[in-house]
Amino acid sequence: MNPFSQRVIEIIQGIPEGYVMTYGQIAGLAGSPRGARQVVRILHSSSGKHGLPWHRVVNARGEIGIQQEEGRMLQMLYLRGEGVEVADNGHLDLDRWRFIPLDE
Repeated sequence: MNPFSQRVIEIIQGIPEGYVMTYGQIAGLAGSPRGARQVVRILHSSSGKHGLPWHRVVNARGEIGIQQEEGRMLQMLYLRGEGVEVADNGHLDLDRWRFIPLDE
């Protein structure tokens, strides 16, 4: 596994319950500020294998990025179960729910 992928996995594993991070935020912390799409691919391919809390990652607008209805609803359910307020349209307030690690 390359260093970027390993760092992305570590960052996602470190998102605490009740908070979210954005794809771009994770990419930047992992050393590739323009690597948001790579983060998406890593999440898609490695969530199950590494037990990643995939539901805690949203897009830069504070929206659930999953287009497929079942996945979208599941992410909303998981986030709400952790106390995150998610509107029915999949939006959430990043100013309130975004996790900002000390090294950011």
